[in-house]
Order: sequence, then C-alpha cells, then structure tokens
Amino acid sequence: MTRAGLENLTAIPSVRESVLASDVELPTSSAPAPWRTKIDAAFWWHRASADAASMLPPALRSLGVIPVTLVAFVRYRETPVGAYSEVFASPVLLRKWPVPPIHIPFMAVDSLTSVHGGRSNWALPKTLASFEWGGAAVTATGDGWKMSAEARASTPKFPMAGGLKTLQLFDGEPRAAWVGMHGRARLGRVTASAEGPTLSRWLTPGRHPALLISDATMSVGAPR
Repeated sequence: MTRAGLENLTAIPSVRESVLASDVELPTSSAPAPWRTKIDAAFWWHRASADAASMLPPALRSLGVIPVTLVAFVRYRETPVGAYSEVFASPVLLRKWPVPPIHIPFMAVDSLTSVHGGRSNWALPKTLASFEWGGAAVTATGDGWKMSAEARASTPKFPMAGGLKTLQLFDGEPRAAWVGMHGRARLGRVTASAEGPTLSRWLTPGRHPALLISDATMSVGAPR
C-alpha cells in the first residue's frame, strides 16, 4: 500500500485524458507531503458546461455543485522533486462550506517523479505530457489530447495571498488538502483551447478572466 493509503496508483478516478499509458513505469518513491514550491502560473475560470458535473466521480456528485470550471497552467521552478510544468482542470466547484473545494480529474506534468508524488500523496491523477512555452503562450500535448493558452495581463502587479482546497478520493474515501499561495499577481485574460475525448466537452474555448501569478510560493499540505 502507498503512503496515501492507495492500493493502486494507476486506478485513481480520472477523465480519459489522465489515464496512464500501460507502458509507463513509475518511480518507486518521491518526496512525501507537504510540498513547498516556487511557481509562475495562469489560473482562469468560466461557467461550467452542461457536461462538466458528469466528470466528477459518482461518490462526489451528491455534495452538489457550483457551476464554475477552474483551469491552470503552472510552471514549477522549485519543488521537492525538481522543476516541471503542469496543467490541470476542475470541472465544477463542490458545494461544501466554508470553502468550496475543487475535485481534479485531469492533471498532466512532464516529470515522472511528479506523477508518482501527485498520485501517492494526494490521489491526483497525474499523467505525462510535453509542454512548449513561448513568452505568454503555452501548449501541452498528451496521448490523444492537446491544450493551449495565451495570457494577457490587464493590471499592474499587486500582492497576492490565498489558496484553494482540493478534494480527491483515496480508495473511495474523500480527503481534502489545502493549497496555499502568496506572491505577486496581475488580473488579465487567457485565450484557451482544448482537444480531447472529454476535454473538448467541458473546457470552453475562447477568452476568459484570469489571475496571472509570478514568482510565488505555493505550499501543498498533506490530505486529511
């Protein structure tokens, strides 16, 4: 059994784009939670599509949902497992108070050690992808899917502090983890697109409001 209590790291609930290929050999270990990291990131959001809530595992749908989809590209400059790139998406907010958590059925990175760490520590369904960064634009390409985003800031930088809560399933048991961030940010817009067997159904293309974070510290706590 893994340290998170998971019997099988490849059986974490996810959308099809996050399923690990059968020939992927994960490392046998990675840094345990919590993780303290340095990041640059673009977070954006939009009203959830009609299909979005169906991307949740059945065990979480009974909580009720708030129809907001959250998406992000993240560039990790420093982590306990080295630098890497990441993209993730949460289809809806969960109606659970006082902080509505997100469930993440899609996440991809370009580091095998990060795949192991995400799956073993937080039941995050990380899979592998390649990333191309060019100024304010980024594209991630995986097995049968592709996502692109280009950010444009509309305000000067300002101090930012906050966070979000994730809710993932550990062999059917929901556990929450707090993700705290502080650094500098700007408001802006992201022009995004997504292709894939499910991503194209619940990630709306076009221009969306965004929070653009630079040179920030992010701490990801152990799930409880």
